[in-house]
Amino acid sequence: MTVDAEGRAGASAAGSQTLSRGLSLLEAIAEYEQGLTIPQLCERVGLHRSIVYRLLRTLEAHNMVVRGADGVVTLGPNLLVLARSVSRDVQAAALPELTRLSQGLQMTAFIAVLTQDQVVTLVSVEPKVDGATLVQRPGSAHPLDAGAPGAAIRAQLGTAELAARGLAHPELLGDAAAPYTKSRSQVLTGVSSIAVPLRVPGYAAASLAVVFVGSEDDAGVASALHLSASVIEAELL
Repeated sequence: MTVDAEGRAGASAAGSQTLSRGLSLLEAIAEYEQGLTIPQLCERVGLHRSIVYRLLRTLEAHNMVVRGADGVVTLGPNLLVLARSVSRDVQAAALPELTRLSQGLQMTAFIAVLTQDQVVTLVSVEPKVDGATLVQRPGSAHPLDAGAPGAAIRAQLGTAELAARGLAHPELLGDAAAPYTKSRSQVLTGVSSIAVPLRVPGYAAASLAVVFVGSEDDAGVASALHLSASVIEAELL
């Protein structure tokens, strides 16, 4: 290898490392919808504060992250725009039924997909109601082993894959023909979720879910989810 080639190879390796670190920051922030402080980010990605600051300045310049006055870093608008563009086909097919489901149950309804070890919200709809509603932002993520959406996704994975990920089969409610999962306070304190499996082209597994506060007719909600899942799958598959 010539000196010139060595220089190019070194620059390429450095660039790859910088990109990898920047992506690690975005993944860490995506895990926590409420955002993370600089010290928390340093701890989670294992990088020195000066490196994290430098990476964040670049990400901020491209509106990939936003740093509030309180120092908390959250995902920025451009990243969410990218996420929406990736899911445009799914969004176009699913939005009408998601809207009907959300309005019918008066709950926020969303589709979540498996991305590596994360459950990522692809598209969501909040009901039109007076007062506050729960928001499930596209691009938000949580670990696969938490929440009803993650459990509904795990239910679609084989025993060998679950074992390789260090995970167990989830507890399924309902009958074998129409199973569903439920969680409470696993992702957000005080928030419950019910989810059912969903097939989405291009993803190994997905789920259709709603989030709510308080108690509901679980079986009735699950029945509505299964009906909507069949409508959405008919549009997508």
